[in-house]
Amino acid sequence: MSENYAIRVRDVTKMYKLFQHNKDRLLDALGLTRRPRYQEHYALRHVSFDISRGETVGIIGINGAGKSTILKIITGVLSPTEGEVEINGRISALLELGAGFNMEYSGIENIYLNGTMMGYSREEVDARMEDILKFADIGDFVHQPVKKYSSGMFVRLAFALAINIDPEILVVDEALSVGDVFFQAKCYQKFEDFKQEGKTILFVSHDLSSITKYCDRVVLLHKGEMLAEGTPKEMVDLYKKILTGSYKDRMEEERKHGFGTDQTALPSQSAGPQSGVQSVLQSDTHGTDWKYSFAVNPLVSSYGSKEAEIVDFSILDEGGGLTDTIIKGSRFTIRYRVFFNHDVQDPIFTFTFKTIKGTDVTGTNSMIEKKLIHDVKEGALVEVAFEQDMTLQGGEYLLSISCTGFENGELKAYHRLYDLLNITVISDKNTVGFYDMESDVTIREIKAS
Repeated sequence: MSENYAIRVRDVTKMYKLFQHNKDRLLDALGLTRRPRYQEHYALRHVSFDISRGETVGIIGINGAGKSTILKIITGVLSPTEGEVEINGRISALLELGAGFNMEYSGIENIYLNGTMMGYSREEVDARMEDILKFADIGDFVHQPVKKYSSGMFVRLAFALAINIDPEILVVDEALSVGDVFFQAKCYQKFEDFKQEGKTILFVSHDLSSITKYCDRVVLLHKGEMLAEGTPKEMVDLYKKILTGSYKDRMEEERKHGFGTDQTALPSQSAGPQSGVQSVLQSDTHGTDWKYSFAVNPLVSSYGSKEAEIVDFSILDEGGGLTDTIIKGSRFTIRYRVFFNHDVQDPIFTFTFKTIKGTDVTGTNSMIEKKLIHDVKEGALVEVAFEQDMTLQGGEYLLSISCTGFENGELKAYHRLYDLLNITVISDKNTVGFYDMESDVTIREIKAS
């Protein structure tokens, strides 16, 4: 194995035998069956990749993709059915935190027990004991049986033990965010220290901002196979299509069956072939297929009088590409089209971002921005675009859009699409709160010591 590589995975396959009855399992183990009495389930199929020394690589994929399986094979917890894995360096794994703990032992006893299981002598554990206890910060409870620990104390000790062993290769499976916010900050700082020390890191996470911030390269698994590898942004874009069911064949299904819970939301899907909206859309040289590039929330709330209807929508990055993943600090555009089934005076076009917990974060509309259009006639197709810088913190957000207006002094909703799309903001610099103040910082020494 080349000294340049820390991990080399070659054509790894993991197959499980699924038995319907225990007697079938026994007969198979004894070799007393003439034909297979099991179904084959492949958790992994012919997966291959290399990780260089000092590289940080993320593995992403939906549940059941094989992420944890490949990590367990790399760390020796599982053996592959086919293929091989080569490791060059001392490895520490944060897979199932505390899985090797004896609940009757004290915290101190479990530190020695797990250190021995990791291949360290008592003297080596003693040399690291102070760092482990300081990082865990659970006080005198370290002398009590771990069965008396709260869940937070338990994972703090397990994490502190795993990360302070000083490995050459760190393997992490969804374990960076444990404990309270202050402990999480300490975990991420340790992770940064590992990167700066040039250690090799391989980790699985559903936190796409962390994947983008820390990883040099990302491996995307899907249904046990390695679908692709590349830059974090490329892989996150593809992952989100898989995550929400819009990858490949599902896109065509959305064309046939519409989007969301309201099948009448798009007049082009519900109206007859000679409807006004279809004739307008068919004659439009730009087409109206933006929405099929996005994974629409299946629980989108669609309502309104339908005197005007949103018929297409998109998000564009600063290069004009369709995407639902925006890099913080970059320019992006929210764009959608509205077909008018009736005459409407002074329509208002809006958008809103909210957190996945439902808190409104920001938004605006064409009236606030003083961009007005008057007396729109029946049969008109109007395109609206909101262009701005992305200053939201890295994370997941829900986008809502609408067309409204005032009639007789009362606000009227012509068509609203609430929680339409999930937008991921990728950031390598998250400040405090919802958005970045984009501060210019000046530091100067005014008196030398």
